[in-house]
Amino acid sequence: MMAFFRKSEGTWFTQRTVHHFDVVADESGESNLIVGLVAASDQRVIEICKSQGIDSALATGGASFAWQANLSDSAPSSSAAVLVDVPDDESGLSGKLVRDRGYVETIPVVSRYWFGQDGVLTIDTDYETNQGQERCWFLTDDFRVRVSTARMMNGVNLMTYCSEKRFITPEDVAKIAAQHATP
Repeated sequence: MMAFFRKSEGTWFTQRTVHHFDVVADESGESNLIVGLVAASDQRVIEICKSQGIDSALATGGASFAWQANLSDSAPSSSAAVLVDVPDDESGLSGKLVRDRGYVETIPVVSRYWFGQDGVLTIDTDYETNQGQERCWFLTDDFRVRVSTARMMNGVNLMTYCSEKRFITPEDVAKIAAQHATP
């Protein structure tokens, strides 16, 4: 999981389509997703584990996720979520993601994750009244896809598809230009 978080680190342009199965305002649109690594020794990791009754010594680290309106100069959302990785074993292919807030319900939650043989990450979360499943995979190092469903007690409530392209910084462009400069 930590390798997945490292590969996800950075700012991503997200284009999402949301399909609601009931009458709710459309949430489709564009935004920026900012992913940062969080060290296992970070106080947020320790506090999140403690709040869920999990030994923080089992955590390998985590990631923070913040959102920002696309093309906005404003600061990212102050409601960034932190996910803490607590793997089942040394392979890191399955385990728990301990969160200070969930996606479907904004409450502290423990999710189960696993990686398929194809590299697709699946995260299942049981909330108080809902269930969520998210799947995420990289098509290239700089392009990834996420799909998710939220199930209410009476069935599927919404489905989401996101395509995400990594932002290339001016420093990245200068590095690429230097690599391809002719002598």
